[in-house]
Amino acid sequence: MTDKLNELTAAGVAVWLDDLSRVRLSSGGLDKLRREKHVAGVTTNPTIFAKALSDADEYNWQLRDLAIRGVDVEEAVRMLTTYDVRWACDVMRPSYDGSAGVDGRVSIEVDPRSAHDADKTVAEAKALWWLVDRPNLFIKIPATEEGLSAITDTLAEGISVNVTLIFGLDRYSAVMEAFLTGLERAKANGHDLSTIGSVASFFVSRVDSEVDKRLEKIGSDQAKALKGKAAIANAQLAYERYTEVFSSDRWKALEAAGAHPQRPLWASTSTKNPDYRDVIYVEELIAPGTVNTMPESVIHAYADHGETRGDTITGAYDAARKVFADLESVGVDMADVIATLEREGVEKFEASWQELLDGVRKSLEAAASGKGAPNKAAKGNAKAAAKAGGA
Repeated sequence: MTDKLNELTAAGVAVWLDDLSRVRLSSGGLDKLRREKHVAGVTTNPTIFAKALSDADEYNWQLRDLAIRGVDVEEAVRMLTTYDVRWACDVMRPSYDGSAGVDGRVSIEVDPRSAHDADKTVAEAKALWWLVDRPNLFIKIPATEEGLSAITDTLAEGISVNVTLIFGLDRYSAVMEAFLTGLERAKANGHDLSTIGSVASFFVSRVDSEVDKRLEKIGSDQAKALKGKAAIANAQLAYERYTEVFSSDRWKALEAAGAHPQRPLWASTSTKNPDYRDVIYVEELIAPGTVNTMPESVIHAYADHGETRGDTITGAYDAARKVFADLESVGVDMADVIATLEREGVEKFEASWQELLDGVRKSLEAAASGKGAPNKAAKGNAKAAAKAGGA
């Protein structure tokens, strides 16, 4: 039987999982995906953690301990989430070691409420880096205008960064500039560039969702014929910019000093429109040196019926530019699409973060009152704590 995910990996696409929970960790599910489905990294976000903490009882023992200590809700959230991320880093360590530090990475996001405060973002990035204390960690920083300087400053400290919420080409170019500047400063600060990793998370399906909505509103046959084309074209043109930047003399000087390139990571790759092929945002975005982070359902779907047809990006630049020209001709303002998606992306993560805070606050109150007694998961407390490095 053909190993379709192995074919995808061989084509230069690192398969990462866009999910994490303590159930996935304690059950061995993450390690199984690493061993059997070629999963070589993990991404998280506030929405993923909000769901994980609301669904599972395996956090009860830690919530009880946090309540006894009287910690505030924000510290509790960080203790809970960094515990999981630390554990996941340990699970993914074989991928990290086997790839010389390129893969095997696990991401944790700064508080999205700080997305427009560069100083606070950097301070939190440093705190999270210290708290998780694993070399294969990524700190996720949103690619807002204010986030650009935070990306540079964080990298300059020798801290690996996953730049998230990238939607547009110009912002992506600015992210790569921030990366190069950050590495140059890291080198000047005496850091070993070979230990610093970075990916640029370029969001895909949300672009189609927003553009398709506008095309449907325009309503013409010409407009409707463009549905489902904007996201892939956008990502393909992003890869073109990536190849230009990472073939420059400026990059080659950093590479000679041991630096790894900042790989484009295709995020939001599950299809939102059921009319579209469920693995379209994987099949149409295959190229060397990329990452595709997927929900588990998409990983299994690709393993079942995905088609790896070689590089589906490099030869598509002219066709992608035509898609953009056609969108403009029917009245789609892509600059406004990108601005809308960035604003909504930050707002959605802020809402999820608030949901996470509210859920943990209620759990702490219940634990403090004795109504949230630890369940059978507490029996695994000592073993899990040793494995994850403690709460």
